[in-house]
Amino acid sequence: MAACLAAAGALGWFLYAQLSARGFDWRLAGRSFAGLQWGWLALSLIPIGATYGVRALRWAIFLKPLKARPSLRNLLSATLIGFTAITLFGRPGEFVRPYLIARKEDVPATSQFAAWLLERIFDLLMALLVFAYALTRVQASGALVGSKFAWVLAVGGRIVGVASLGVLVLLLSFRHLADPLQRRLAVFLRFLPEARFLQMEKLTKAFVQGVESTRSDAALLAVFLYSVLEWALIAACYWCVAQSFSGFFTLELADVVTFMGFVSFGAAIQIPGIGGGIQVVAAVVLTEIFGVRLETATAFALLIWILTFVAVVPVGSALALKEGLDWHSLRRIGSEVAK
Repeated sequence: MAACLAAAGALGWFLYAQLSARGFDWRLAGRSFAGLQWGWLALSLIPIGATYGVRALRWAIFLKPLKARPSLRNLLSATLIGFTAITLFGRPGEFVRPYLIARKEDVPATSQFAAWLLERIFDLLMALLVFAYALTRVQASGALVGSKFAWVLAVGGRIVGVASLGVLVLLLSFRHLADPLQRRLAVFLRFLPEARFLQMEKLTKAFVQGVESTRSDAALLAVFLYSVLEWALIAACYWCVAQSFSGFFTLELADVVTFMGFVSFGAAIQIPGIGGGIQVVAAVVLTEIFGVRLETATAFALLIWILTFVAVVPVGSALALKEGLDWHSLRRIGSEVAK
């Protein structure tokens, strides 16, 4: 713990020195926080909190082929703990949620990793749609952007097209080819010893069960609608945060969706000269596209990060402790499953 605090302190001092060397106005950054309309900021907690409930409802659809009446309470608890693990441990924490759901609902863990993959696919689809809107809106407006975003505008459309095609191919594969692939894999693996073969057959069967929901048109439609609702709630949270900064800059709802599109794209893909990470990308988008001062953009980006990642940590940590899961056990789950 002491080493982590020392490392955090060293990183904080390094960032402070780097920003100060670039003429960063710390007083303006402080005034950005002091001038916030805190009522709007408090209101933003409602839609971002509701996204976890929507995620639990969407996951219940993935579970239906295995369990007709999954517990929404268990799904919500696992979702909150899982996102807490992501904030604390990074990408290995992604695997905590499907592991907990499998344990709570008594279903094969492999099936829930398949459900996690489905969730990622639908989130990617929504991110691509929002980014396509953002790209179209900026290009239609003829706005001049800095050199850092010239690359995004130049290749963004092609990335959207290729990635969207890939998403559709994956969904069609799960929908129509899961069983044939399972049978062919079983034939291919016949050279394995009997015990090993039965283990692999069990894993592939569980994975196919996890993507079973893709065969139902009604289930796919419900998952898509829940995905749209989730991203609408995220946009509502961003809009509330933008309203809290109304004394410094103004973003209309269309601007907020544009901002969200570029941030979701930039956080997932390393943009040359910028990198990834929601805080960095959010600050660059505000300065490059909307002309916001770097100091105010940094304050806005920091609040977005806190609301979308950090705010869940106290709730998720309390639920984890209630279930007998401490910091070390969550980290062990994520590390072991990720191997």
